[in-house]
Amino acid sequence: MKYAITDKCVGCYACQLVCPSQAVYADPDVNGRFHIHSRRCTGCEDHYDAPQCASICPIEEAIVNEMNMPVNPQGSLTGIISPGAAL
Repeated sequence: MKYAITDKCVGCYACQLVCPSQAVYADPDVNGRFHIHSRRCTGCEDHYDAPQCASICPIEEAIVNEMNMPVNPQGSLTGIISPGAAL
């Protein structure tokens, strides 16, 4: 499974530090913005049971799977769901 980083990323570097495939890289044009190289990302298969980028990411909706679904959806880390948010 491939993952991607959305514009909700705050640039904390956590995902880059834990990626066993070295697929996470800093955007050379936008300071504090990260991306996941689609050909390098293995979803941590053969290394971990869960994607390490999503496991360590402190920001909800910052990492999405190949179906563009947030791995840490709104409310999953904080328990707080904004009014009007899709459940």
